[in-house]
Amino acid sequence: MTWVNTVIQGILLGGLYALFAAGLSLVFGVMRLVNLAHGDLSVLAAFLALLLVEHAGMSPLLTLVVVIPAMFVLGWILQAIVLNYALTTELAPLLATFGIAIVLQNLLQEGFSADSRGLDAGSLETSSIRIGDDIGIGWFPLLTFATSVVVLVALHLLLNRTQIGRALRATSDDQRTASLVGINNRRVYSLAMAISLATVAIAGVFLAIRTTFSPSVGPARLIFGFEAVIIGGLGSLWGTLLGGIVLGVAQAVGAQISSGWGVFAGHLVFLAVLALRPSGLFPRTVAAA
Repeated sequence: MTWVNTVIQGILLGGLYALFAAGLSLVFGVMRLVNLAHGDLSVLAAFLALLLVEHAGMSPLLTLVVVIPAMFVLGWILQAIVLNYALTTELAPLLATFGIAIVLQNLLQEGFSADSRGLDAGSLETSSIRIGDDIGIGWFPLLTFATSVVVLVALHLLLNRTQIGRALRATSDDQRTASLVGINNRRVYSLAMAISLATVAIAGVFLAIRTTFSPSVGPARLIFGFEAVIIGGLGSLWGTLLGGIVLGVAQAVGAQISSGWGVFAGHLVFLAVLALRPSGLFPRTVAAA
């Protein structure tokens, strides 16, 4: 039963990784852009939530009401003012997002110091559902996983049932043809980045409740999100969820074998998928996500 509990914890952790990866997957599917600042932007969302908790007395989960719209607007502005002009070559967006990541890390360290912080959600963090003596399902990990599924369902419906989604899918399929039929590609790109940062805001706040954070942890979070995307398949939203689950289970099983093997086991699975199936386990385009 111990191993059953380990797999359950890995699945729940995978939901958090899928939240991080969903925005990466969406942006890559629409613009073929890998956002190297994705992890640092999640840390920015966590610090915004921290400010609201400390100065406005809001609960950590309630801060999402402010943090999600703020990150949505920031995503639109970043894309419209900076990244749209860097899409001329494949290398330019990577350099631009890398520069944004460095600037964010330094600004956050200047404003908040290098100390680790955390968000306290009270009893929600420690309460759990007990099944027998060996299995415990925490309410907060369960909430995180459920939120991940809801976010992915919402993105799926947005992409497949709305006019905005049709524009996103058309741009993903053929940017030149989409522009010929009147779709403003730059506006679509800005919307995609805004949605991406809205999802990473949720992930950033949830992870800040789950564990501590500091201005320098962004790259590590980017790696986990990137691994989930690669394992699941670039551009596939549901593949992202499954990739996150595979990564989470691998880390949980590795940690069960040895305390130092958790993250390492996840990296091994990522490398195995990259070597044996570079397109991912469930490759699809955003149009089919």
